[in-house]
Amino acid sequence: MAGMGPPPKPASQRRRTNATVAMTQLPAEGRKGDPPAWPLAASAAYDEQTWRDLWSTPQAAAWERLGIGCIRMVARYVVLLAEADVGEPKAAMEVRQIEDRLGLSPLAMLRLRWEIAADEIATPRTKATPRSTAATRRERVLEVIDGGRAS
Repeated sequence: MAGMGPPPKPASQRRRTNATVAMTQLPAEGRKGDPPAWPLAASAAYDEQTWRDLWSTPQAAAWERLGIGCIRMVARYVVLLAEADVGEPKAAMEVRQIEDRLGLSPLAMLRLRWEIAADEIATPRTKATPRSTAATRRERVLEVIDGGRAS
């Protein structure tokens, strides 16, 4: 997308600390529920599985908040994607541009200020590790040498 400039840096790497727009957190598990009804004319050829798959992504939660205009854009993307798959070059160019607008690539998500929220339940939690037996043995030896005094 020409003219958009470089993507924004993370807050820890920025020189200027002016207030910025916060990142929108998207659910890691994706959007829940059935996809919206197909908004385009019934004659528009589309892949129903692709439609369902797109509406289960984390980005779909943001699309839903944006309303019917964004839902129609996702539908146009599905139609163009089917055309691009059969080798239509103009459709392939349009697909790439719509992917950016829908946040379907990491760079597009960064430009839209979207990030997938960390899934705290799925990530293994670190547990406190018990002291090793070597450290315990060392403490016992020091106790005997020092006569029980703390150093």
